[in-house]
Amino acid sequence: MAAAVETNQVLPSANSSCNARIELGDITQHNLKQLKVLNSVVFPVSYNEKFYVDVLEHNDFAKLAYCNDVVVGAVCCRLDKLEDKKQLYIMTLGCLAAYRRLGVGSVLLDFVFQLCKQRKDVESICLHVQVSNDEALGFYKKFGFECTEKKEKYYKRIEPPDAFLLRRSTADLHE
Repeated sequence: MAAAVETNQVLPSANSSCNARIELGDITQHNLKQLKVLNSVVFPVSYNEKFYVDVLEHNDFAKLAYCNDVVVGAVCCRLDKLEDKKQLYIMTLGCLAAYRRLGVGSVLLDFVFQLCKQRKDVESICLHVQVSNDEALGFYKKFGFECTEKKEKYYKRIEPPDAFLLRRSTADLHE
C-alpha cells in the first residue's frame, strides 16, 4: 500500500471536517491500473502502454500520493543524459482536482527534489506545461522553475497544442 515514504505533513483533506496524512508509495504492477486511471482523469493527453512499462522499469523515479489510503496524485520522472550532463525530466505530476491546493503537489515535487539531492550528477529538472495551464505554470514558478522556451505544436490532439519548457537548476539542492 502506501508504506514507502511518509511525509510528516498533516493536511486538510477534500472533506474539510477531517485531517489527512499524505503518504507516498511505490508504483508496482499491482497498483499500475490506479496510475492509469489517475492519469486519464488528471491529464488531457493519453499515455501509451510503453509509458507505463517505462515507469515500472524505473520506478525509483515515480510515486503515487495517497490521502487516507486513496490515490489522489502521482509523479513520474525519467533521467535524461544530454552530452556530459544529466537532467531529471518530469513526465507527469498531477493531483485530482478535489485535492489541489492542499499540499499534495508540493509533497510530490519535494520527492523530485530529494531524488536530485541524492544524485549530484543531475544538473537540472525540466518539464513541459501546456501554455494555457496557468495553474500549473504558477505552481512550478513558486518552486523556482523558469520558462526557457515555447515549443509550438508540442501536443497532438489537444488545444492549444503549444507547451512551455520549464527548467530549474539543482545547484541549490546540492549545497
